Amino acid sequence: MKISVFDIDATPPVGSLLAYDQMESKWAMGLRAKGLVLTGAGDPVVLCAIDWIGIANESQDVFKKTLADAVRTVPERVAVHTLHQHDAPRCDFSVEKMRKETGIALESYDGAFTREFLPRLGKAAEDSLNVMRPVTHISTGKAQVYEVASNRRIIKDGKVVATRYSSCADAALRSEPEGLIDPDVTLVAFWDEDAPVAVLTFYATHPQSYYRTKIANPDFPGIARFYRQLAIPDALHIHFNGAGGNIAAGKYNDGSPENRMILARRLADGMERAWKSSTKIPVTAGEVFWKMAPVSLPVSDALVKKIETRSGTPEFIPDSVTLWAKRTLSGKTIDIACLSIGKARILFAPGELFVEYQLATKALRPDLDVSIAAYGDYGPSYIGTREAYGQGGYEIESSPENSDVEDVLLNAFRKLLNN
Repeated sequence: MKISVFDIDATPPVGSLLAYDQMESKWAMGLRAKGLVLTGAGDPVVLCAIDWIGIANESQDVFKKTLADAVRTVPERVAVHTLHQHDAPRCDFSVEKMRKETGIALESYDGAFTREFLPRLGKAAEDSLNVMRPVTHISTGKAQVYEVASNRRIIKDGKVVATRYSSCADAALRSEPEGLIDPDVTLVAFWDEDAPVAVLTFYATHPQSYYRTKIANPDFPGIARFYRQLAIPDALHIHFNGAGGNIAAGKYNDGSPENRMILARRLADGMERAWKSSTKIPVTAGEVFWKMAPVSLPVSDALVKKIETRSGTPEFIPDSVTLWAKRTLSGKTIDIACLSIGKARILFAPGELFVEYQLATKALRPDLDVSIAAYGDYGPSYIGTREAYGQGGYEIESSPENSDVEDVLLNAFRKLLNN
């Protein structure tokens, strides 16, 4: 088994539309697209994490094909995820195409920069194959992250009564309990004998300290990642956002700019302790498997009705959620994937999963070292649990699925972890 890594600038030019605003400048750090290629265990596997808010629908298809063609594999063995920073681009060619056809303003769905970026991303993955390293060992670890994540949903008597967003100026909401989170950052590292080559970390939370600055930046997870890159300069550090759909830093963040650095240091501290506590074991290509479970997530009745009654009318404004629903209703599925190496399992899932999925997935196989990367295909948006759909709240009101989604996803996770 061999590995190569790639890391390129993913920052659009000044004047581009970010997710919410026109970009006026960028941080010196900018936005990154980081990834790795594994060979020697069947067709190559590509993992890629990008500092954008989301890549949805047809854009996911194009990103995966671009990377697959670059390293001579198939799109089904490529995982493309975003970290969900908000001062960053979004991408959905499906929405862009329909808006062009109907004469609706493209806004942040303008794919011009993405079309310039994709060849560079593919070339970076292809060029990485010229610097392949053997994989002789992996290491896995985890550590608790203190005072970063908190649950966004404040529930009283079985109903959501308030939402504690990423930055929360309301002292009363900040005083509410931390709520249900996954406190651990998990780590999987790839080694060439005594030399680390790539370090992957996974942590579940919305990544915003404050945003709508008009300055493209990777926010506090990007800073934490940079700290760890400085600490272990010979290995590429790749970070993935876990099931953080209902998780944010609101309890510990009033939106003050100085909190960005504070949150970054806390996350980096957890990453460091996960690294120091990790266990290194030898591995062979025979212990590496890539498995998939295609799923069709159930579309809510309200969204089906909206599509049926408004399609073709001025009231129908195409966005990623409605285009995902149309694709799903036409038979398009989404692949849930799992990379298995020794005792490590990394699950790759779509949308903004609630943290309950991450906790349930780890509980399915406590004998394994399980990590989960969410924010793959961004089309499904918020994905709640069966119980959550009866509790209401912002995330559920925004969710395009219905409560049956829990059974669909947990069955897929169970299948991937038990086979």
